[in-house]
Amino acid sequence: MSAPPKLDSQLVRGRFNAAASVQAKSGVSDYATAAVVQREVGNRLLERFDFMKLTPQTILDVGCGPGTHSGALRARFPNANVVAIDHARAMVDLASPAPSGILAKLSRQSRDSGVVADMAKLPIKHGVADVLWSNFALQWANDLPALFAEWNRAVKVDGVLMFTMPGPDTLIELRRAVTQALPSRVSSLHVHTDLHDIGDMLVHAGFADPVMDMEVITLEYKTTDALWRDLRAQGAMSAVASRAHGCLSPHAWARLNDALNAQRDANGMIRISVEVVYGHAWKVPPKKTADGHGIVRLDAIGRGSR
Repeated sequence: MSAPPKLDSQLVRGRFNAAASVQAKSGVSDYATAAVVQREVGNRLLERFDFMKLTPQTILDVGCGPGTHSGALRARFPNANVVAIDHARAMVDLASPAPSGILAKLSRQSRDSGVVADMAKLPIKHGVADVLWSNFALQWANDLPALFAEWNRAVKVDGVLMFTMPGPDTLIELRRAVTQALPSRVSSLHVHTDLHDIGDMLVHAGFADPVMDMEVITLEYKTTDALWRDLRAQGAMSAVASRAHGCLSPHAWARLNDALNAQRDANGMIRISVEVVYGHAWKVPPKKTADGHGIVRLDAIGRGSR
């Protein structure tokens, strides 16, 4: 399996800060309006808590975005401290607004917090999280094995990691159009990791029995302008560090839009696929020390008869 191209983390952060800017009149961020799939997928991930017996004290919402599900997690687990974490400060400000005045004294939200941090370098003590939740953020990581190792460090033994991410067939129609119209730009497209590889990475990082599944959500657009508007609002344009720099010429844009329009279905709609990967795994006690020595637990040793 070839390694995916590296992403420009600074560019990604800047785009998400821009995407989180609140519209003065409506009070709704451009990102929150456009992120329909992220919102629906996060709601479906929340439903999986129905089958788990959890009373978490600390929940990390990593890659929290504008906090759509930070609030939902607080509602589901009112006694838990929910920490909203994102690399974009503007997103954290939306996800965890500081209560003021009388609310600061009366609202339990004052117990919650927001943290601006790289999700691969969490400023969190070892083993503090009962739940590490991440909805549609993993695709922005450059080193998934290292990320899962860091998340394993942050989760308590018997704690759970729950996440969603786009799979490799996400935006396949757009990749097809770029391949046809702008073959020199194909290398600028980030291809997401397959769910089977994700499962292997989780086990290697110290998580147990990962449960992985997927579904495909199809979006329909009447115009290419509407598609580009949604992608820009979500900060989802190419962020590959080695991408070709500079804007596309009007002629190149026309070729790309023509290639997309050529894929319209019988109803005249441009259909865009989002392959959604769902996963969860539990943290188990380590079997080896940091220097590679095996760990034998007393409660796991059988007692023989005399």
